[in-house]
Amino acid sequence: MKNIQQLFQSEDGNIHQREQLLVLLEKIVSSLDALKDPDITTLGPLKERPANFYRELMQEHQVPTTGIGLEEVVEQLTQLMQGHPYHTHNFVTNVLPMASIPGILGQFTNALLNGNNLWDVYGPAAAECEVKVVAMMSKLVGYDYTKSFGYTTWGGQGAVFSGLRLAIAKQFPHAKEDGVPNNLYCFASENAHYSLLKSIEAVGIGSKHLVRVKAGRDHSMDVADLHIRMTEVIENGGIPIYVVATTGATDQFGIDDVQAIKEVTTSLEKKYSLKPIHIHADSALGGFYAFFNDYDFKNNPLQFEQSVLQGLLQIQARMQHLAIADSLCFDFQKLGQTPYLTSLFLLKEGKHLELLDIEDFDTLYVGNRGYGSYHTGYTLECSRMGSSIAIFAALQAFGKEGYQQLLANYVQVNLVFRAQLTAKIPLLQVVNATTIGPVTAFRLYPDGLNWQSEQAGHYTQDQIEHINAMNASFFEIIGEGREEVFFGDTTRVCTVKASDTAQSVPIAAAKFFSISPYTETAHIPNMIDFLQEKLNVLEAAHHAYS
Repeated sequence: MKNIQQLFQSEDGNIHQREQLLVLLEKIVSSLDALKDPDITTLGPLKERPANFYRELMQEHQVPTTGIGLEEVVEQLTQLMQGHPYHTHNFVTNVLPMASIPGILGQFTNALLNGNNLWDVYGPAAAECEVKVVAMMSKLVGYDYTKSFGYTTWGGQGAVFSGLRLAIAKQFPHAKEDGVPNNLYCFASENAHYSLLKSIEAVGIGSKHLVRVKAGRDHSMDVADLHIRMTEVIENGGIPIYVVATTGATDQFGIDDVQAIKEVTTSLEKKYSLKPIHIHADSALGGFYAFFNDYDFKNNPLQFEQSVLQGLLQIQARMQHLAIADSLCFDFQKLGQTPYLTSLFLLKEGKHLELLDIEDFDTLYVGNRGYGSYHTGYTLECSRMGSSIAIFAALQAFGKEGYQQLLANYVQVNLVFRAQLTAKIPLLQVVNATTIGPVTAFRLYPDGLNWQSEQAGHYTQDQIEHINAMNASFFEIIGEGREEVFFGDTTRVCTVKASDTAQSVPIAAAKFFSISPYTETAHIPNMIDFLQEKLNVLEAAHHAYS
């Protein structure tokens, strides 16, 4: 057993085992650093993955009879790093962040303690941090911290799912025992994240009971269409229980108007004598701009440029109403810059969590003791990771001003990218110019065609699909060069109406997503040149094919 014990942290804090751990950790970090190159977006060259790559892995690997040494384990871990994407200034593919040092320290502390956040008897550090970050973020968005509550969960998906569970429980407290009625309906913008679709399927409501509401030209939910669609459901015997307001969409940063959505639900509740309809603000990405809700825009203490200040004011105009929502979330592994997976679900009325709790009789070995006062039996998870420690560390280290500087830089580099793209490559047109934030969606058009006409519904379905196909080819070409500059793409940044069929057709677009703290305005010209080079490659391939 002595050899086995050396694979664990020490029991007594002896220097030998501590130094052994630190040496191995230093080897991992130094190996990572040795692979870094600020001019490329991978750790070393990209690793080829042919069609049979994963099948061969399955064939070659089995549990060894005798364990290998820790040095060799570290060597194998180092090999895994090679070719992995890395967040240099040219990493602008999607909302995939660089984990900050405070976030890593918090996650490392959690790993050392390895507490179960289910119960404070097993995970007191995580329980304390969870209460702290719930209070901190509640105050930030304008919730009454004495009434609100929440918990860390498995991504924005976990928050959307938790909100839906609560929406059902608030209207049908016995649904846990009796099952979910078959006439419940949920509503979200056509630009909403697919996590609601998965949640509706999981609780048994059924995907046909998800009503997708039209989005306007600013990519936010059309509240007039929401009113129409909800009225149709009600008058046909359906019960609206849940509206997801996307406050910062992943592909184009559309921000739904929570205040206007609340006015719609309140008016329908009154007209049809309905129970309150739960509104969840899916603020997993955009909610971090609530750090500007109390920023002094007049005196501008952080001295942001005027164009950036105007962009932040535009975002703040919608984000200041987050507190109207019944629940919301923050994915700290996104703009919070902490490691995966560190998401926070917040509920305006924390008492409603009791609707999801289970009886002490059913928690056989936790929570129903005379000691310990924090038992999270209302979460879907039983064992819970103490990710609140990483969140707490990041909030303490960055503070409001740190996050404000980081988030403002994302706005600034996007504004510069849009200006240079428009000036230098007119074939690549910005399709979310009305939304300001960390992401720019842009689309390739042949000569004579443009986004304004397409959005206005002037193109046939064949024309739109032809433009989509051309953009798909462009995606492949810029994707092949992702080691140099790693752009993102999406097959549906939004939808538009076709002139000949009146069908809503998805719009494909490339994405510039600023997520690295190292991306600055000075790096934009090189990215523009990269895009022009790839356009030349596409044109050459087209001429060769013709």
